[in-house]
Amino acid sequence: MDLQTATLETTRTDTALRLQSSGDWTIPTLPNVEHQLKRLLPLADRGKKVIWDISKVRRFDSAGMMLVIEFEDRFKKRGNPLQLLGLEGEHLRIYTLLRNNLKEKLPPPSKTPLLIELFEQTGRSVTRLISDILAFFAFVGAITIQLFYYIRHPSSIRYKAIIKQIYASAISALGIIALTSFLIGVVVAYQSGVQLERFGAGIFIIDMIGISITRELAPLITAIVVAGRSGSSYTAQLGVMKLTEEIDAMKTMGFEPFRFLVLPRIIALMISLPLLIFFADIVGIFGGMVVADAQLHITYSSFVDHLQNALDVKHYWVGIIKGPFFAWLIAAVGCFRGLQVTRDTESIGRYTTISVVNAIFLVIACDALFSIVLTELDI
Repeated sequence: MDLQTATLETTRTDTALRLQSSGDWTIPTLPNVEHQLKRLLPLADRGKKVIWDISKVRRFDSAGMMLVIEFEDRFKKRGNPLQLLGLEGEHLRIYTLLRNNLKEKLPPPSKTPLLIELFEQTGRSVTRLISDILAFFAFVGAITIQLFYYIRHPSSIRYKAIIKQIYASAISALGIIALTSFLIGVVVAYQSGVQLERFGAGIFIIDMIGISITRELAPLITAIVVAGRSGSSYTAQLGVMKLTEEIDAMKTMGFEPFRFLVLPRIIALMISLPLLIFFADIVGIFGGMVVADAQLHITYSSFVDHLQNALDVKHYWVGIIKGPFFAWLIAAVGCFRGLQVTRDTESIGRYTTISVVNAIFLVIACDALFSIVLTELDI
């Protein structure tokens, strides 16, 4: 028999807290609902009645019914009268059998030594990391399959959705990208100008601004801003769709979520991020130009003339080429984490935070890899 996920829905009223259980309450499906109950217990107002309906539970095993009994006792111990609904037939037989044969509560186990606990936490973290990596590889494989479908069937490409995502990720982000890039140019120019002026080498601030912004700072800062803005929105959007079962409904109607939801976002960001980097190059250099004129008295015309000789076109292309790679990482991680959202609102915030952290880390790691490879190739 196929297992159905154990679920627990809560409804609060002025007089009672209602719990609605459904699915299969068996050992493989219990961890999520057990976690929900542990979080719910301290939030229940003392004295408020708890009505727990288990009539929609398809199947109980002894572990599932013991979980019900345990939290029934916990609620009552806190002063919350509890009424169990749907306790009949097979459910009642299991409940009565376990309730009549309960022994006194065993003493709590001895405290785990700190070193062993540290190893246990490390092991769990490594296990979760490996699980996430394998799941991400499976996600990438699903994206690749749908990309080949796009190539074989160009008419299936959702051009309107891609254009809409380009507008959301690029056009709407021009303001924050302009402000961030301008300030980066100002900071680099001020910090570099003070040091170079001491050695009478103030003119070389133009070289530093042109190369550092186009090659490294504009791509990296733009990608970080986009990761916090578009990457988080992708996770939140898909997470809400997962929570409201819209994605399940799409699958039921024969629509492939990767083709309709994931790929348009990835393609749109891979198009828009290089354009944003180009825009950030211009604004960042302009910010440095303003400071060079104000602090070192290098006129705009002199700045532009020297920049043409100092800034080789390869530095510009290095920054632009990084864009699609950064965009793929940001969009893929954002969509991947969005599809991992479970059926509780707390997980949306958790996975949105995780997606931003993951995307920024991967962007910085990718940038470091580019720097090493391009330096070794003398590019």
